Amino acid sequence: MHVTSSGRTRHIFAPFTGETLAELPVSDVDDVRRAYEKARAAQAEWARRPVAERARPFLRLHDAILDRRAEILDIVQDETGKARKHAFEEVLDVAGCALHYARRAPGLLAPRARKGVFPGATRVVELRRPKGVVALISPWNYPLALGVTDAVPALLAGNAIVHKPDTQTAQSTLWTIDLLAELGMPREIWQVVLGEPAEIGDALLDHADYVVFTGSTRAGRKIAEEAAKRLIGCSLELGGKNPMIVLDDADLDVAVQGALRACFTNAGQLCLSIERLYVHAPVFDAFTERFVRETRALKLGAGHDWTVQMGSLTSRRQLDAVTAHVDDAVAKGAKVLTGGRPRPDLGPLFYEPTVLTGVAEDMELCRNETFGPVVALYPFSTEDEAVELANDTVYGLNASIWTSSPARARRLAARVNAGTVNINEGYASAYASYDAPMGGVKASGLGRRHGVEGLLRYTEARTVASQAGRLGFEPPAGVPYEKWADILAGALKVMRRLRIK
Repeated sequence: MHVTSSGRTRHIFAPFTGETLAELPVSDVDDVRRAYEKARAAQAEWARRPVAERARPFLRLHDAILDRRAEILDIVQDETGKARKHAFEEVLDVAGCALHYARRAPGLLAPRARKGVFPGATRVVELRRPKGVVALISPWNYPLALGVTDAVPALLAGNAIVHKPDTQTAQSTLWTIDLLAELGMPREIWQVVLGEPAEIGDALLDHADYVVFTGSTRAGRKIAEEAAKRLIGCSLELGGKNPMIVLDDADLDVAVQGALRACFTNAGQLCLSIERLYVHAPVFDAFTERFVRETRALKLGAGHDWTVQMGSLTSRRQLDAVTAHVDDAVAKGAKVLTGGRPRPDLGPLFYEPTVLTGVAEDMELCRNETFGPVVALYPFSTEDEAVELANDTVYGLNASIWTSSPARARRLAARVNAGTVNINEGYASAYASYDAPMGGVKASGLGRRHGVEGLLRYTEARTVASQAGRLGFEPPAGVPYEKWADILAGALKVMRRLRIK
């Protein structure tokens, strides 16, 4: 167990059963400081290695984690309570993201020639250097994917990491570090600390050169404030109240299946999950009837059975939050079409997939993120109304549009204010396209994972410019500055006409 700890421990519990799952070490402020010391000592040597050498363990990770998927699937399920097929999405994410960045990092991090001020006389090179030691704070809902896929590009860029995964779901992180150590990664460059944010959060930020966080908007704001005080950068993927738009020409059977995945994957505990479902009025009744029928038929269950379609919530706190949102909406007049209640007969943290109509502004469920298997249905009349409704939120993480006309969807997508918009898919097509950036706008966050920025955010850009020959910024000997100014002005005008600059 490679956690920097002075010896305190904490029991974690299996969401499926409520029984003790493991006893994990817990860190204090001094442990965090020691973790940074270890990381900094290892980082300098790691950064000196060629990028291609740094990439080798992560290239190997692709096949290794797929080959050993049964082990890590059991761990992820046991610590989160999610269905096996939803745990498998995490495995696929780690494999795909690691392969993408391991292949692209040598090119993205290579020195790049830039145009100099005097063509032929000024040689300019842009260099990319690691930030140093990155603080990585990852959540409980996708512990494998959201921990590892942020860690991989940070390490490839030459940084070391001090990682605080959620204690409830830390075992998947620790398993992956052990695997990468077997594949050739120096273990010291990825340090782990465990504990509550109130106890070790300040220490974690105080020593960091850059901060990466996935979690709530409230916590993200605090981290951004602390990073600003120290003039260090941060990248934050935060909350969402994501909309899905079903147009009148959509294939309803396909759209219903897509909505099931988008709303109820990981029991709705997904930052990209759909919580607001807007359906064109002409097909609203037909869609609703099919969607409710299919939702009611979803197979819930605990354990490692591949046939289970939705698992458990992960914590009592999350179960209480979901229950409170639904109960508040019902008390104020919303109608439950299916679901709407816990299922203790299946396990202590199960909640039925729930569909509601009549959700109004005075209900907590209307605008606040539920983060559970709950979706509200609304009809709309025009495309303009659909866009207005979709954008009427403080969040802007993900959106989904369903139609038989891709061109129509693209026109609407350009008007939806979200970091990712998926057409005829709920969330995965944009998220899993690792060459494209992924992140939120408005209260959904800062910065991007994936794409070029997903790697370069972990670096500092440096410019090295060298001047050759006699051409410079001062006039040659004997030339008055006024005359030199005329020469430079004329040269610049010629360069513009010749498109040299």
